[in-house]
Amino acid sequence: MNRVIPALAALSLAATTQAETVAPLPPLERVADNALEGDKNAWDFVEGITTEVGQRQAGTEAEARGRAWAVAWLKAKGFKNVADEPFMMPTWIPGEPGRAEIVSPFPQSLAVAPLGDSASTGPEGITAEVVMFKSVAELQAAPEGSLKGKIAFVSNAMTRTQDGSQYGFAGPTRWVASGIAASKGAAATVIKSVGTDLHRNPHTGGTDFPEGVTPTPAGALSNPDAANLERMFQRAGGKPITMKLVLTPQNLGQTQSGNVVGEIVGFNRSLPPVLLACHLDSWWMGTGAVDDGAGCAIIAAAALNAGKAGQPLRTIRVLFAGAEETGLWGSAAYSKAHLSEPIAVGLESDFGADRIWRFDSNFRETNPALHKKIAAAVARFGVSAGSDVAGGGADLNIVRDQKGALVDLQQDGTRYFDLHHTPDDTLDKIDPVQLRQNVAVWTQVVGILANEGMSIQTGTPIPSAPAIAGQ
Repeated sequence: MNRVIPALAALSLAATTQAETVAPLPPLERVADNALEGDKNAWDFVEGITTEVGQRQAGTEAEARGRAWAVAWLKAKGFKNVADEPFMMPTWIPGEPGRAEIVSPFPQSLAVAPLGDSASTGPEGITAEVVMFKSVAELQAAPEGSLKGKIAFVSNAMTRTQDGSQYGFAGPTRWVASGIAASKGAAATVIKSVGTDLHRNPHTGGTDFPEGVTPTPAGALSNPDAANLERMFQRAGGKPITMKLVLTPQNLGQTQSGNVVGEIVGFNRSLPPVLLACHLDSWWMGTGAVDDGAGCAIIAAAALNAGKAGQPLRTIRVLFAGAEETGLWGSAAYSKAHLSEPIAVGLESDFGADRIWRFDSNFRETNPALHKKIAAAVARFGVSAGSDVAGGGADLNIVRDQKGALVDLQQDGTRYFDLHHTPDDTLDKIDPVQLRQNVAVWTQVVGILANEGMSIQTGTPIPSAPAIAGQ
C-alpha cells in the first residue's frame, strides 16, 4: 500500500483547515496592501501631467493647461463634482535665462536663476562690486547704506536631513536676504542656492521685500558656483570682485489661476469631508514632477483606493491648489471661498515621492484612540508614530483657519532638496516603488478618517444629522 498519498491528503486537509481559520483582510487593508504592489493611478497622473503639460508657472497659460489636464483626468477616473475654481493673483514670470559673470579679477561665468518677485536689471544688466556675507545675520549687521550701488552675496550652506528641517535654517537666505540687502542700498543680491546638490543647477524660489522697500534684482547661484565665488574672495587678497548680473523677470499684474477640486462622495453628506491637498503649479525650470506633481498623484490615487474599499461615510475631497509657489494664493483663495464649510481633517502631500516614515497628528492628545488606531494601521508599511504636533501643508489654510484636525504623513526628505526648484525636478527622479508606498499609506489613513463617525479632532459624538446620500 502506498502510504505517501494518505499523508499528502492529510497535509492538504490541514492546510485547508488552517486557511479557513485565518480571517480575510478587511476591504480597506486589502486595497491598501494591493496599492503597495500594484497601484498605477499615481504613476499615470504624474507621468501624464509632466509629459503632456510640463512646467506650470503660476498664473500663466501653462498652469491653465495643467488645470484643464487635471480636470479631465479626475473626471475620467470617476471623481464627482470636479471643478476649476478661478481666482486672480499677481503674476511674476522669470524672463530670459539669467546670466552672471565675474568681470574681475577672475573672469568667468556663473550659473544663476532669478528669484520670484524680484526685479529686473534690464537687458543691459548691472555691473558692480560684490560684497560677501556668510549668513543673513551678518548681512543684518551691515551698517545702513553700506551696500549702496553694490551686489550683496549671501553664502549660507544647507545640509541633508530626513525631515527637511534644515530648510528652516537655510531658507531665510532666499526668503529675506534680498529685502534686507535692498534696505541697505544694494543694487542687487545673489545667494548660494537653498539646496543640497552639487550640480550647476540654481535653486529658484520666492523672495520677499518688506513694505516700503523697492524690489531689486535677486538671483540664486548654483552651489558649485557659489562655492567658487567664496574661493575667489579668499584669493583676491582684498581686491574688489566685480560681477555683471543680467536678470529680466517681469510682473504681469493680475492674471487668473485656479484651484481644481474633485470628490469621492461619501454616504453621509452632512458630515464634514476629509480634505486631501497638493499644489498643481511648479516653477519654470523643471517639469514639476517631485514638486508637486507627485503629491497630487498620491492624494488622487489614495482617494480612488479608499473608494474601492466601499463608499466611505464621509466625502473625500481632493484640492489641487493653484499658485502655491509664488505666495500660497490658491490656499488663501480656497479658504476665503469655503471657510464657512467645515472640514473634518486635512492632509497634504508636498514633499516629493520618497517613502513615508512617520505619522503625526494634532489630535494625539485630544483623540488618542484615533491617533493610536492610525499609527497601528500604518506600522506594517514601516511608518512610525511621531509625537510632533502636525501643522499641515501650505495648501491647508482653510483647516488652520478653522482650527481643525490635521495629519502629517512625513516623507523621507534626504534627497528632496537636491531637486527642489531646479531643472532636475523631472519624472526620472521618482522611484515607482516608493511612490506606491506613499499611496498605500495614504490609502490606509484616508480610509480610516473617511469612515470615522466621531469628531476626528476630539473623538466626541457628532450632533445627530440626517444622512444625506448623493453624487
